[in-house]
Amino acid sequence: MKDSARYIKIVEWSEEDQCYVGSSPGLLYGGCHGDGEKRVFDELCQIVEHTIALYRKDNKPLPPPTSGRDFVNKMQQVA
Repeated sequence: MKDSARYIKIVEWSEEDQCYVGSSPGLLYGGCHGDGEKRVFDELCQIVEHTIALYRKDNKPLPPPTSGRDFVNKMQQVA
């Protein structure tokens, strides 16, 4: 399994921006945006891979994973 699979990737429609916005909470600030949902997801996956590579290059530990049941359960408590 790739390390990038350990981080959630969210693509959602932004009414305010009138485009799709991609993010990976817990791993990186910001994200990407665009007109096509699939294109934004593909770009987000590349950004996540690049971010992980930067962590490794700088010899920094990766943030805790955000994928899996633990994250979903925590999000449900917030809602």
